[in-house]
Amino acid sequence: MSDATEVLAVIPARGGSKGMQDKNIRPFAGLPLIAHSILFAQLCPEIHRCIVSTDSPEIAAVAQEHGADVPFMRPPELAQDDTPMWPVLRHALAQVEQETGTRYGLLLLLDPTSPARELFDITGAMRRLGQSPDADGIVGVSQPDFNPIWHCVVEREGWMADLVEDGSKFDQRQKVPPVYRINGSLYIWRTEFVRTQERSWRQSGRYLIHETPEARAMSIDTLQEFQRAEFLVQSGQISFPWLSTTV
Repeated sequence: MSDATEVLAVIPARGGSKGMQDKNIRPFAGLPLIAHSILFAQLCPEIHRCIVSTDSPEIAAVAQEHGADVPFMRPPELAQDDTPMWPVLRHALAQVEQETGTRYGLLLLLDPTSPARELFDITGAMRRLGQSPDADGIVGVSQPDFNPIWHCVVEREGWMADLVEDGSKFDQRQKVPPVYRINGSLYIWRTEFVRTQERSWRQSGRYLIHETPEARAMSIDTLQEFQRAEFLVQSGQISFPWLSTTV
């Protein structure tokens, strides 16, 4: 069975994180960090199935306690410190499609360390992707607080030089073209691209961007980032709709 509109969401959560031990199940705003992405997926009508890909029985148990689907354990060779995300996603898609016989049309990556996404982000991103049949995917971005073209320099042969060639030609900050950063909020790919592109999604393909506010851009990899993100939630600067019913 094949349905070009069906969406498989994947929440990757490897055990053994070195940046911050057990970060995926560390309590964050009253729930394990991974639970926020699980509960988000349960509220998202565009998602037909959401799975957690993990090599850790402890993470799997916590995920299942919060209603997650963990249909397989990730093999050790895909759970190393230097394992890229792309083969993990390809493995998850292949496992689920082999198990069910369903060929999904879209794959959505929900990184548990970037939980400040909104439901309308998925709706808007999917709508735009659906209107652009030539695009292989769409990626969540935001405008950082500083513009790398204007601010960033490197040292070359002992002298300061522009990071971006010709960056110094701009004499006013307002004239510099906007720059976006990939913020981890969402990635959506057409599954045909996922199946056929073996190496890396960044090395080929055509992508749209879905802009989200920089205030909601978070990537939690260190204790400092964890504490800063938790403060934003606890102070009400970022809200999670599921907290009112779960905490």
